[in-house]
Amino acid sequence: MQAQSQAVMPPAAAIAGTVPALEIRNLQAWYGESHILHDVNLSVAPGEVVTLLGRNGAGRTTTLRAIMGLTGTRRGSIKVNGVEAIDLPTYKIAHLGIGYCPEERGIFSSLSAEENLLLPPLVSRTEQGMSLEEIYEMFPNLAERRNSQGTRLSGGEQQMLAVARILRTGARLLLLDEISEGLAPVIVQTLARMITTLRTKGYTIVMVEQNFRFAAPLADRFYVMEHGQIVETFAASALNEKMPVLHELLGV
Repeated sequence: MQAQSQAVMPPAAAIAGTVPALEIRNLQAWYGESHILHDVNLSVAPGEVVTLLGRNGAGRTTTLRAIMGLTGTRRGSIKVNGVEAIDLPTYKIAHLGIGYCPEERGIFSSLSAEENLLLPPLVSRTEQGMSLEEIYEMFPNLAERRNSQGTRLSGGEQQMLAVARILRTGARLLLLDEISEGLAPVIVQTLARMITTLRTKGYTIVMVEQNFRFAAPLADRFYVMEHGQIVETFAASALNEKMPVLHELLGV
């Protein structure tokens, strides 16, 4: 399918004059000499939940990593709440209020669950982040396992802890990479409720997801990637009519 990155339109809130929480224009990224992203364009309004769909190797994770400055060379524009971040180091990008939850989770195995939650510093000058009480209300499993070491947590508990840890930092723009992968249905349901709750609290979320059934009812809009480019973008209201395209691109 012919790439359609130039046709990508920002959401209505951005058109109406609201500064996008995240705006990417003509983004290219490399790992060494490997050119992975090719003129990626996307825009996410404050409070939106947006999902990046695509097959493995399409460039979705690289897009999240490029936003955080974790790839090699980057070119183009990445604006966070109107602030250009393309030339900033990773720690300064985080301090724009971004929380990144990578697929590998990065739990400190020698620390307890609660010590993991107490470790991250604030990344926002205006937001204090969620309290432990709020975290434990959202994730009762973590309250029960607060004194358990990271190595003793199940995969689902580790995933909840990885997401909860970035909520402690005060970040309001969350980049979530495959948070439902390989987890039991009951844990996936807990994570879905979390995303719904965070939306009501005004968080902006960009998800990379292979689990279409998990992502479909949660997202306001979808971007589809193929070969390092955005090839489709549509609102949740157009999901049914786009299913033939998604079958072709994703095999869903």
